[in-house]
Amino acid sequence: MIDGLPYRQVGMDTIRPGGLICVADHASNFVPEDIDLGIDRKLLNDHIAVDIGVGGIADRLARRHNIPAHIATVSRLVCDFHRKEDEPAVVPTESDGHLIPGNIGADVEKRLDLYHRPYHTALASFIADARPKMIIALHSFTPSLASSDEQRPWEVALLYNQDDRAARHAIRLFGEQGLTVGDNEPYSGKQLNATMDRHAEANGIPYCTVEIRQDQIDTPAGQARWAVMLADVLGRVALEV
Repeated sequence: MIDGLPYRQVGMDTIRPGGLICVADHASNFVPEDIDLGIDRKLLNDHIAVDIGVGGIADRLARRHNIPAHIATVSRLVCDFHRKEDEPAVVPTESDGHLIPGNIGADVEKRLDLYHRPYHTALASFIADARPKMIIALHSFTPSLASSDEQRPWEVALLYNQDDRAARHAIRLFGEQGLTVGDNEPYSGKQLNATMDRHAEANGIPYCTVEIRQDQIDTPAGQARWAVMLADVLGRVALEV
């Protein structure tokens, strides 16, 4: 966390109405010292704690491609910003087969006050100031789940709930890059779309929730490559919506 805040904002000096902005709900594996999750610390480098690669991409989009970013600075295991306040998984007690014993009986209301509410209040202000043409929500997914040997074939996927106008263009344009593109994969935005439901769909703002397979972006070189491609492809999407 920076200055006690559960988020950081990068590239604010490049905000311009009608541009693009980026949101990364799961960009950090940080756990405050006063929270004991009761797990092996090696798991903090696993997908259950952080969306591997997205923090580096969000930084590059902001610093090199003039796409300002709102980036989480707290692990999803402490408080999941991509869940509604009343969802049990907002403070998860298990993830991908791993028990999170330190969260059993946790003071959920305190976590919401310290992390979830400040994060979303600041994001709402960020969006109101930026007046973006489109929002990019960045996530990453594992090549397979720990609970399954089934390999996921998509290098990238687009998730959406009701508003698929930007996603449709993005699916086509990423496909033209020679990529295997998932359509509401590896899970559906119709079931899990909390941040974009709240900040994009509720306000009529087009968005692309982009899921990138982690083996594509687990190195700085991969993150740089994808930042360039995202800026190009999603810039073109924004012209279509």
